[in-house]
Amino acid sequence: MPGRIVKRSKSSWTVVVDLAPDPVTGRRRQLSRAVSGPKRNAEAKLVELLGERNAGIEHPRTRLTVAEYLDRWLADYVSTTLAPKTLESYDQIIHGHVVPALGSVSLPALQPQQVQGFYTDLLDHGRTDGHGALSRRTVLRYHQIIHAALRQAVRWQLLVRNPADAVEPPRAPRRELQVPDAADVRKIMTAADATDYGPLVRLAVLTGLRRGELLGLRWTDVDLDAAVLHVQQSAQRITGQGIVFRQPKTRLSRRAVALSPVAVGLLRQHRRAQIEARLFAGPAYQDQNLVFATGIGTPIEPGNLLRAWAKITAAAGVGHVRIHDLRHAHATLMLRQGIHPKIVSERLGHANIAITLDTYSHVVPGLQEAAAAQLDALLADPEASTAATS
Repeated sequence: MPGRIVKRSKSSWTVVVDLAPDPVTGRRRQLSRAVSGPKRNAEAKLVELLGERNAGIEHPRTRLTVAEYLDRWLADYVSTTLAPKTLESYDQIIHGHVVPALGSVSLPALQPQQVQGFYTDLLDHGRTDGHGALSRRTVLRYHQIIHAALRQAVRWQLLVRNPADAVEPPRAPRRELQVPDAADVRKIMTAADATDYGPLVRLAVLTGLRRGELLGLRWTDVDLDAAVLHVQQSAQRITGQGIVFRQPKTRLSRRAVALSPVAVGLLRQHRRAQIEARLFAGPAYQDQNLVFATGIGTPIEPGNLLRAWAKITAAAGVGHVRIHDLRHAHATLMLRQGIHPKIVSERLGHANIAITLDTYSHVVPGLQEAAAAQLDALLADPEASTAATS
């Protein structure tokens, strides 16, 4: 018989399928898979494996567990292709949640229902401190990571198919942006002017740069005479490594951003103040050519900036506004002023204009109404307009 089911326990089975002999040694080969649940699960797996055998599909042979594979994926793929901060985040999620739940499972034996059950557990009581569930948005993020990891296993020919393809991830509700309006932005800038972070906050509003891009900006990236800055690197704090500078993750993130006369004046004034601070600090100053630095020239700690930001927004009386919301405010204000979305997309460093339009869809309806009204005015019959008013 080409295949059989062996009962291991009340709800555990081993499915065994005979394969063609090894083409080199001539030795007998078998493929076995562990299956949990009722016997019909094992019967379905047997039919599936027999069908694949008859279709000539070769099953990868690996003894890796899910935990061992994920460690290899982090080391060989994530660490070489993604940002250090992304690696740190993936590592925390994988070793904090995925490995404790699925790590002991053999990689080839991983089943969609095991992954689905893992998501259900996270939605029920997924917090590592034991106090409650994880949000649907967070579990969706976990699914995206697991799916990407298993997709790479297929590419590396460790799996025939991706088990996460057959899993239904939770649907997260769309998060509406809470963007500060022009009045709130002015309050924030005024409050920031009373701190050391006034120039940074104002440049964030005027350029839409991300926090890491602002903290990584160097004077060699800024051409005040040409009124343009170039985003060439970003600053991040990585556990165990300190502040790390790296190139933006995409080609479009490495971009030129035109500076307004106000922004040029702001940076000229800030440069003069920084030179004075350097003279005051004397030998203690560590010049790293950063546009925004501490009083002795060292990189600004992101945590210190966030603590200062909390005080700035409290002083401004604007409620819960994140520093990243200044980027959203920049885009929204430009769109409302009639700036073409393509220009806004380029300034933000989005991969394409569709991301910009999708992110700021709350602005688009107003733009469409204005465009429709302008078209009406352009096509209006002057004689009919005169007759209507006479």
